Amino acid sequence: HVQLVESGGGLVQAGGSLRLSCAASGRTFSNYVMGWFRPAPGKEREFVAAISGGGSDTLYADSVKGRFTISEDNAKNTVYLQMNSLNPEDTAVYYCAAKRSNWPTATRTTYAYWGQGTQVTVSS
Repeated sequence: HVQLVESGGGLVQAGGSLRLSCAASGRTFSNYVMGWFRPAPGKEREFVAAISGGGSDTLYADSVKGRFTISEDNAKNTVYLQMNSLNPEDTAVYYCAAKRSNWPTATRTTYAYWGQGTQVTVSS
């Protein structure tokens, strides 16, 4: 199975930026969709962004569209989440996830592999 390790979280002021990384081992991204999720306050883990194995197809939650950008480096087996214009409501543990698929989707239960999460805290 695929092992995922997130990094890049931290503390940032509102309006600032962070870049999260998710390093994968065990398989390449070519046949996988990679996604990012975060647990909203009082809610289950919610979708943030996803990218196809080829990098040509991306999907974003409405709440982050225009602010976050997902990308990948297949040579490094790493997916990135560039987060700009961060708001306090973006504060969460961000989880990297993967599924064997060709099309990015927002449904949490379709992702089979998960990382340990990286904490993002945005202060006002």
